[in-house]
Amino acid sequence: MAEQDEGRGKEKKFSIWDLPDVPMGQLPPHLELQRTRVLCNKDAPIHTESIQYSGAYSSIGVDNSVRLDNFCNNFRVEVIQLNEDDMVFDMIGIDAAIANSFRRILIAEVPTMAIEKVLIANNTSVVQDEVLAHRLGLVPIRVDPRLFDYMSENDQPNEKNTVVFKLHVNCKKGSPRITVKSDELKWLPNGSELVKESTANSDSSSKPETYTYFSCSQESVPEFVKNPIAPKYPDIILAKLGPGQEIELEAHAVKGIGKTHAKWSPVATAWYRMLPEVILLEDVKDDLAEELKSKCPVNVYDIEDIGKGKKRATVARPRSCTLCRECIRGDDWEKRVALRRVKNHFIFTIESTGALPPEVLFTEAVKILEDKCERVITELS
Repeated sequence: MAEQDEGRGKEKKFSIWDLPDVPMGQLPPHLELQRTRVLCNKDAPIHTESIQYSGAYSSIGVDNSVRLDNFCNNFRVEVIQLNEDDMVFDMIGIDAAIANSFRRILIAEVPTMAIEKVLIANNTSVVQDEVLAHRLGLVPIRVDPRLFDYMSENDQPNEKNTVVFKLHVNCKKGSPRITVKSDELKWLPNGSELVKESTANSDSSSKPETYTYFSCSQESVPEFVKNPIAPKYPDIILAKLGPGQEIELEAHAVKGIGKTHAKWSPVATAWYRMLPEVILLEDVKDDLAEELKSKCPVNVYDIEDIGKGKKRATVARPRSCTLCRECIRGDDWEKRVALRRVKNHFIFTIESTGALPPEVLFTEAVKILEDKCERVITELS
């Protein structure tokens, strides 16, 4: 016993000065992981905050400030998928606040054309006038809003701020019920054809006054020669008519933004998510590999043959991970698999309603954000 006590006395005591020096100018691995990744445990994610303070790591010689040259060198956009109405792209090297700014601008501030005023001459269908007008307002119109001006309360509807459609459908007596669809909306390039009641009984020699004041036809605009204005989707159901019922109306579309009403929103949805990162902390083999593959509902993992009848799990499709965390639930699975999100890498999805292509919508959102920044700088200077 005395020898053991003597041996313990000779053991070197632990001192903080015995720890290796922290390399100046770079973060230790555990701090770098906290700064750049969201760690997803089986109960909840951790390190979700974004560290913005420029002096957060000044004690170890790391500058955490946002520098324009670093942003220009690191920021990039990579298009993953692009078609007529949908766009998926990666935005790398930005903060979540900027990604969310683009999302909010796309939903609420990029303008489109939508039906705002409906003049109903006759409606004997079962659909009430206000319900029919609301349905018409939600029909996406295939027209470039950049070719039109905003219309204020004091402006007269003219060829530069208004698009006019006519809808006239009737179901004859003895005929089966018919479905009125959006393809029945006919563009009137010369403006309104409905005569105002105040001038209907006036002198017949004068030109009757309508609800618009077009000085020229919209067909003279070169952009509309090859692409006439029409609803984006011709098969949207507006109403159903029974025998003897009729709808006759005129619809006026104007320019607006989604902040005023959702019918002007150019996107069905615009959303983003951080890039998933799936790491195998150790080799997962044989029965455990099969179990891991069966755990994942979106088929992130594959199994490869490593010879001699052995199998090993691999991460084949990390972008498909939805962070359901099924793969880390259970005994010791958190020691085998790590789920993370990259804080400055966003997978952005835009689904256009059809007024403008999704790539044009994103370009317009960038211009709007740029204008906002310029106004702030002007006010501060």
